[in-house]
Amino acid sequence: MFCPECKAEYIEGITVCPDCRVPLVAVLPPEPDHTSEKLVCILTTFNAGDVALIRSILEGTEILYTFEGETFNEIYPLVQPVRLFVPESQAASVKELLKDAQIHFLGVSMNED
Repeated sequence: MFCPECKAEYIEGITVCPDCRVPLVAVLPPEPDHTSEKLVCILTTFNAGDVALIRSILEGTEILYTFEGETFNEIYPLVQPVRLFVPESQAASVKELLKDAQIHFLGVSMNED
């Protein structure tokens, strides 16, 4: 038996996830395939601390993400910011997660679509 929320596996006889408090299922539903989905840039920053904070927020989620230029080695013609890319279908969820992060460092922008 599996929890459809946290994906934990339980022995026979347990019918509700003790952490998520949802009924267990015999088989987990297939994971959505975001590999062919368009990636969108939702945030740019010049601060490595922002990148670490954002990564710590997103690591515990099922959200796929990637940072471009994370090492700040890209110079064209000036230093380029780090860009956070997520699948288009998850952009709203990521913006919602990050809205309370209180990222106020110089050079941060949340892309508004």
